[in-house]
Amino acid sequence: MAYGRVLINMGKRVTQRARGKGGPAFTVRRNAYRYRITYPSLTSDGNAKIVKLFNSPAHSAPLVKIMFGKETFITPAANGVYEGQEIKIGSEIKEGNIVRLKDIPSGTRVFNIEKSPGSGGKYLRSSGISGIVMNRDGNQIEILIRRKKMKLDENCRATIGAAAGGGRMMKPIPKAGKRHHMMKARGRKWHRTSAIKTNAVDHPFGSGRGKRVKSKIAKRNAPPGAKVGLIRPRRTGRKK
Repeated sequence: MAYGRVLINMGKRVTQRARGKGGPAFTVRRNAYRYRITYPSLTSDGNAKIVKLFNSPAHSAPLVKIMFGKETFITPAANGVYEGQEIKIGSEIKEGNIVRLKDIPSGTRVFNIEKSPGSGGKYLRSSGISGIVMNRDGNQIEILIRRKKMKLDENCRATIGAAAGGGRMMKPIPKAGKRHHMMKARGRKWHRTSAIKTNAVDHPFGSGRGKRVKSKIAKRNAPPGAKVGLIRPRRTGRKK
């Protein structure tokens, strides 16, 4: 807008502030997240059957519907399982079986691990991912996830093997429209514009002109539009 010789260049809200307000561009497609990943009750022990193998837009790995007696539950599929396959809960180290960590020998690959006994699978649920059962420390079991280690209760349950769909990222995405529909199925906003590629009025990091370095430390009480960069950092500068 121009008033006489004064030019007012009006910017817009940064993405994170617009996301907080909501709107059609940021509305999550709830229908995609209708499946809840669970395990049967802690006392469950015996044979179960995979009754359905299917895809979920909200999950990178395919899901399986398992029937245990009259109870059904949904978990990420193990690599190599199929519809009609029988699995065991609580015993036997075989791909697809659900076993407590204390009963799994060291060096075994597992995925879909519970955070606490009975909570249902919370860790390692992405396609192709798995962790390795390591040492015992009292009543805790150490899990190696790539280069990181975590300790969990020995009564937490996990699925033997690796999550299916490990080759998902190998298939190329030849067109931008393909990615658009993939993100739309999940209710994700796409594409994402890098902050430094925006105009100076649209983001604190905007515009590449000038060599004056802007502070990347946001104030503690900064509004959502200005809370970008390092939020309450413990330290700044390059590590020596």
